Amino acid sequence: MKSKKHLPLAFYSAVILSIGGCKPYSAAAQTTAVSVSTPAEEKMYRPNFHFTPKKGWMNDPNGMFYANGYYHLLYQHYPDGNKWGPMHWGHAISKDLIKWEEQPIAIYPDNDKYIFSGSAVVDVNNTSGLGTGKTAPIVAIYTLHNMTKEKENKIDVEQQDIAYSNDNGFTWQKFEEGNPVVKNPGIRDFRDPKAAWDETHKQWILILAAQDRSQFYKSKDLKNWEYLSDFGKNIGAHGGVWECPDFFQIKVQRTNETKWVLIQSLNPGGANGGSGTQYFIGDFDGKTFTLDANFAKRVEKEKAVWIDYGKDNYAGVTWNNVPSADGRRLFIGWMSNWDYAQQVPTFGWRSATTIAREIQLIKKGNDYSLVSNPVKEINKYVSKTLKVKTLKGKGKLSIPEAGKIDLTQAIINFNLKNLKQDTYTFTLSNAVGGSLTFGINNSDHYLFVDRSKSGKNDFSEKFAATITKAALNGNQKEGVFKIVLDKTSIEIFYNNGEKVITEIFFSNQSFTSLSVSSNEGIELSNLVFNQLNIN
Repeated sequence: MKSKKHLPLAFYSAVILSIGGCKPYSAAAQTTAVSVSTPAEEKMYRPNFHFTPKKGWMNDPNGMFYANGYYHLLYQHYPDGNKWGPMHWGHAISKDLIKWEEQPIAIYPDNDKYIFSGSAVVDVNNTSGLGTGKTAPIVAIYTLHNMTKEKENKIDVEQQDIAYSNDNGFTWQKFEEGNPVVKNPGIRDFRDPKAAWDETHKQWILILAAQDRSQFYKSKDLKNWEYLSDFGKNIGAHGGVWECPDFFQIKVQRTNETKWVLIQSLNPGGANGGSGTQYFIGDFDGKTFTLDANFAKRVEKEKAVWIDYGKDNYAGVTWNNVPSADGRRLFIGWMSNWDYAQQVPTFGWRSATTIAREIQLIKKGNDYSLVSNPVKEINKYVSKTLKVKTLKGKGKLSIPEAGKIDLTQAIINFNLKNLKQDTYTFTLSNAVGGSLTFGINNSDHYLFVDRSKSGKNDFSEKFAATITKAALNGNQKEGVFKIVLDKTSIEIFYNNGEKVITEIFFSNQSFTSLSVSSNEGIELSNLVFNQLNIN
């Protein structure tokens, strides 16, 4: 998406109306210099394996593609400050989606024209004519945001431009002959283009966020785009402006059926406040996206279906050009929330990405759902494994094996069996009284995370004001959990990724112990601690 501006609509109205409502603070504040990261900050808060920039501000991932053995991650970046500012496209690469190497900045802004979110495609057949003939050109399409027009309270502040690379994405050149490739049609929020090749209909397709809906376009050459249709008015969550769409075809697991998936972020209005990402499942005839009838009923009942119920997974999109031999749909998100992203207690840098995830589409009865799980590549970094066959008891039970591994880089798997109408609470704790709790309330049918006692949280009233919840369908007889822990984050994958919760925290000391409590009795099986070593 762009980067941006993502603050509550009331804030826009009260503070930014005079300049168009497009960024989260005054222009002067955007020049805040980045502080030097202290050794203490690095030790306590720099993630062990989630990507963070070496310095400066980061938000949305964008422009992600695979080429010549590397996964490329581009992202919204302000290298000279630790808050949102003049947006660049930062750049990192990885061979396995886990270990990332930061690269020089890919695309720079021009004076008052910021480079907001977008996407990149590998133009294998050189349909754009931008290739030199040596390698397939990579074509990036992004939102060019005109700050001068914004300050003049103009409407047409955003348009879609392209840039291209002829060395597999390591250096970029802006397309000077025909930008914008998609002109502003008179819409204030008109951004975050996600392009992809539509193999079924033999066309390039582009989806854009346009205030309260998504717009679809098609092209033969990535330079000339034709409007097709829109989707989303009065459908799903609309607590804030729609942003950062993604659109792709995917096979239903264990079938030959395919459906189309639309991912759509918005801020505010997320599942647990602030930023959030919803999704829709349906069909696409090459022009119009239509919701599946059963999924439409689910959206109407639930108001929105979320890809992650935590407060800290926003603006996530998927990689283009993943080899067909691989076949996975790979996703990554921004691990923060516009409610407090600019106030978190790191100063040399701000923000991280989620763990890279594989998205799959499943069908139960007539209902479709996305499930997501950490990419399998993380398993090669397991350095030690501790297994506990079963753990039974009532009240509060300590799990001593947790003290034998480093909980700042670990994966914990377990099954909760024979669940009663009770609350099952897991507590991560440290020697200075800090704790992070998570678990399942099987009486009121929801998963939860409570970070109110996890450490530093006074930087924002919204950070730990409420307990995060993810609703479940009725009583659970058994719960399968995968917990991914880093220094400042927990990612919970429930029942093989059917429900996901991602949350950040800032403990005063690393968590070193784990316990579980229940009044009616606890039965854990297949409890496995995997120590990670990602250097």
